[in-house]
Amino acid sequence: MRYLTKFSGCFHAGYRRDLPRRSHYLFSVLGIGLCLFQVWSVMWGKIDPMNQMAIHLSFILSLTFVLYGYSTKTTSSIPSKVDIVFVLLSLGLGFYFTIHAERLAVRIPIMDSLSGVDVVFGLIFVCLSMEAARRTIGVPIIIIVLIGIGYALFGHHLNGLFYHREMSPIEILDELAYSFNGLWGSPISVAASFVFMFLLFGSFLQKAGAGEFFFKLSTALAGRSKGGAAKVTILASALFGSISGSPTANVVTTGAFTIPVSKKSGYKASFAAAIEAAASTGGSILPPIMGSSAFLMAAVTQLSYGSIVVAAIIPSILYYISLLTMVHFEALRLDLPQPDKKDLPCFWDVLKEGWYYFIPLILLIFFLIQGYSPTRTAFFAILSVVIVSWFRKRSRMGIKEIGAAMVSGAKSSVPVTTACAAAGLVIAGIMSTGLGGKLTSIVLGITQGMFVPTLLLVMVICVVLGMGMPVAAAYILTAMLAAPALIELGVSTMSAHLFIVYFSIFSAITPPVAVAAFAAAGIAGAKPNRVGLDAVRIGVVGFVVPFLFVFEPSLLLIGPTSTVIGTIFTAVFGVVSLAAGLIGWLLKRAVFVERVILIVCGILAMYPGAITDGLGIVGFLLVAIYQRNPSWIMFPLAFTKKHSQ
Repeated sequence: MRYLTKFSGCFHAGYRRDLPRRSHYLFSVLGIGLCLFQVWSVMWGKIDPMNQMAIHLSFILSLTFVLYGYSTKTTSSIPSKVDIVFVLLSLGLGFYFTIHAERLAVRIPIMDSLSGVDVVFGLIFVCLSMEAARRTIGVPIIIIVLIGIGYALFGHHLNGLFYHREMSPIEILDELAYSFNGLWGSPISVAASFVFMFLLFGSFLQKAGAGEFFFKLSTALAGRSKGGAAKVTILASALFGSISGSPTANVVTTGAFTIPVSKKSGYKASFAAAIEAAASTGGSILPPIMGSSAFLMAAVTQLSYGSIVVAAIIPSILYYISLLTMVHFEALRLDLPQPDKKDLPCFWDVLKEGWYYFIPLILLIFFLIQGYSPTRTAFFAILSVVIVSWFRKRSRMGIKEIGAAMVSGAKSSVPVTTACAAAGLVIAGIMSTGLGGKLTSIVLGITQGMFVPTLLLVMVICVVLGMGMPVAAAYILTAMLAAPALIELGVSTMSAHLFIVYFSIFSAITPPVAVAAFAAAGIAGAKPNRVGLDAVRIGVVGFVVPFLFVFEPSLLLIGPTSTVIGTIFTAVFGVVSLAAGLIGWLLKRAVFVERVILIVCGILAMYPGAITDGLGIVGFLLVAIYQRNPSWIMFPLAFTKKHSQ
């Protein structure tokens, strides 16, 4: 029975251990070792890229098997003997690639044969990477990997578009473990460089007390208004989420404070949790850091970081305007009490106390705009965090705090890197078989080349592949599959990849696998599916805006200034109208017909075009005038008053 339980455990995700002292000491040693190696390799080390990535992944795998147990069915806080063997094997893999770094750097995959030892170590690397991804992410990603490998092995038996030449198992292993199409492809390349460094930067900021400062600053800014608790949630989660890069981690970190406060102020538990989930998820689209999304896009598209950040400004602002507007209308609808100003901090006092936390962010933006590499910029930003922490005695970072920040950064990088390793294995199956070049034809064949159906199909692909996966892996994998199809239809590279970034990110609040929403539901004590649906309703603009900037690039600040200003103005109008219709409040409670009109007018105002903009704005103003004084205008809505809730 015990063996049956262990076998069934492989069909579940692992569990995150609450490590006891000795195990935590082992994890800390490995985590600090990883951080020191990363900093050395990106700043001073002259090391072959494959060797650097192999050492990084070997560290990550060893950390995974210490931190994550085999299955939720066999929970134990202490790593098992098998886990210790996996840790030693993982470290041995990095050692093997280091010894043979020069030979592996010059060999040509497929052309130069692998030795028997190469085959063994390559197979172990692939298997351990899959097991680590299963424990941290879950079984779905492993199913995708197995489909990719299975297609490489047996695709030559298929007919038509899916046929490819026969490949031997050794040839496939060579692609998976020793080429830049597999484990050492763009996903791990990104994870092992600037993604890790920016996760480390976020950990240092949090350890230095920046999270507490941003929360107080958000409270001082928004706490005095109606429904201020929820607005504080939005601002604090947005600021922290832009740095952390993980919607779920952001929910757990900030939600522990913001959700109970929102509930206490009068919001329902599901709504309070949905606000946190939607705001935390949106942090990954908020410049300048965008949860590392901007750097991922820059690496994949070869577009400059500066151009990506500039393009992402207006869509992210529209999203957060919609969140703030919705919670404001909800507060008015519930008639929540105004917060007592005596209980709120003074904005200038808060700013005076922690203004120096903006210095690392300003330096970060400055160095990136000046053209410095993201990894070096992140290192300088980390140094600046340590320096500014000494401005106040209580935030001062010593050796102990720096070590704790390193361990926290290593811990947060584990699921990101394991997911990227799995994504690399999938990409190997796609690229080695030639399927990558056929995917555009397949996608366009399904949609018959029609523009809107293609956008909808790509949206579905992004959401499905992004469910339960870190943003980095979801974006890179989806970009390989779907971006060429959009570009083939005439969508610009910027718009196509931002479209994919958005839906890869917002899969975190999309049921049925809305990981950020489910995490928030656990804190709020609400039903997960209810929170997921509320989060989609609250964050609906995040699902609409990508379509808008594909149709109207001026939302990305591309085009004549007059067009850009006009588009932004009507889009803001549309966001407010849509929020009012979804919540059911404008100047007062909106009846059913008024809500329908407001929603339709919001969509019309956001959709590009002079006629649609005019109709949307006029319709919105008519509803507002009618609610202000029905006698001013003959508006046939009175008969619906009985349906008012």
